[in-house]
Amino acid sequence: MASRPTISKAVIPAAGLGTRFLPATKATPKEMLPVVDKPAIQYVVEEAVSAGLDDVLMITGRNKRPLEDHFDRNYELESALQKKGDASRLAKVQESSDLATMHYVRQGDPKGLGHAVLCAAPHVGHEPFAVLLGDDLIDPRDPLLQRMIEVQEQHGGSVIALMEVAPEQIHLYGCAAVEATAEGDVVRISGLVEKPDPADAPSHYAVIGRYVLAPQIFDVLRETEPGRGGEIQLTDALQQLATDEKLGGPVHGVVFRGRRYDTGDRGDYLRAIVRLACEREDLGPEFRTWLRGYVGQELTEG
Repeated sequence: MASRPTISKAVIPAAGLGTRFLPATKATPKEMLPVVDKPAIQYVVEEAVSAGLDDVLMITGRNKRPLEDHFDRNYELESALQKKGDASRLAKVQESSDLATMHYVRQGDPKGLGHAVLCAAPHVGHEPFAVLLGDDLIDPRDPLLQRMIEVQEQHGGSVIALMEVAPEQIHLYGCAAVEATAEGDVVRISGLVEKPDPADAPSHYAVIGRYVLAPQIFDVLRETEPGRGGEIQLTDALQQLATDEKLGGPVHGVVFRGRRYDTGDRGDYLRAIVRLACEREDLGPEFRTWLRGYVGQELTEG
């Protein structure tokens, strides 16, 4: 049997308008909103790199230039920090520009996630590749992407990340119909539905923002008609791969039971900041002390 290509490329769609965070995102890309002291997008690039994917293509849009600037060198700032002898902050500034080989392409029209992924076709070519959505931050102590790459290398086809959610929340996600396999955290995907009514959902397994995709997904996306919301849905293309393996299947799912932070929702964004700040060695002790006092005071006064 011929060996399968080694995955080396990651695609990060980042062309969304971030309307849920207006007015903060009127002039600032939502991906640049800070999670403690790093923009959310940097956590995502770091995750790709830690999984061995150091060739990163970002799909951007209008008003997204700060994303490119963040991962570029800033010689004036670096020079100023060098003159001040601030080696610690200089290292933090240089860290983002040294993370990966970054590439950018603009999604001219906001035609959905499927269309954004299709924009990556010329760069990706005929290799499997990973897609990481910037709204989902996966805790680095729970290496989801590495596991997905292992499953793809073992089975071929495509692999999507799943998480079990409460029935009343399934309408917020794509939902997978699944079949068990011999591996406890791996399921076979037999169908996908985008944001179903809870009564019609085939399972409680929600699709979260990590994918390892076979290059045949591009051929399917080119033929995929706009679906929900008038957009080209990646879920619709994966549904075709799941039901017709001759197109480039199979499709498997890795069930993730680790720590995930949804920074696309304002409440979850705030919770992510609190959780990550509490766990920081430099911030955590003092912040936890303040937080306990604040929460205790609120409970007493409330």
